[in-house]
Amino acid sequence: MVNFALLVSLFLSVISLPSLSLAISSCNGPCKTLNDCTGQLICINSRCNDDPNVGTHVCSSGGGGGSSPPSNSCQSSGNLNCKGKSFPQFKCSPPVTRSTRAILTNNDFSQGGDGGDPSECDGKFHSNSELIVALSTGWYNGGSRCGKNIKIIAKNGRSVLAKVVDECDSINGCDKAHAFQPPCRNNIVDGSNGVWNALGLDINVGEEPVTWSDA
Repeated sequence: MVNFALLVSLFLSVISLPSLSLAISSCNGPCKTLNDCTGQLICINSRCNDDPNVGTHVCSSGGGGGSSPPSNSCQSSGNLNCKGKSFPQFKCSPPVTRSTRAILTNNDFSQGGDGGDPSECDGKFHSNSELIVALSTGWYNGGSRCGKNIKIIAKNGRSVLAKVVDECDSINGCDKAHAFQPPCRNNIVDGSNGVWNALGLDINVGEEPVTWSDA
């Protein structure tokens, strides 16, 4: 009888222990399954890290190893159906650092070009030879960077200063104002021909990984 009571006591103690598998881990935290990691992080080699398929930079955005994801880590705010496809909408962009990762795309800022309406900052169209860019909605930040220069560095080591004149809308799209283009991704620096040429990049490639910072 004594042994039976002891077994019951031990059993109750075991089942009352907290389940470690339910713990939610942040960057570089321990994990066993995908559900163990916060946000868009995934479990790689038993540690929570950025998902390479999603392209997040929560763990690598200016922080050291083992840091927690920033409180303003960017999540999609919804989806917009455009041309039979669903595109994520973003009110935010990844945190800006001294070396912010981005995708450089090419935009036609002239009248009748693929940029749609005139630039938001000044209500004007621009020559594509100018060193100008549009930024994703989060980085555009309600126009706070209008008229200011940013420094863009390509992987080939070349850099350029370009002026912010427009928003690459990450929320709205598929209408006349946006030249019927889908919403912009939230990590885009949309540069003129002048920017691409200054960086020595091939416009026909369409997209290039770059870094940027406020100048």
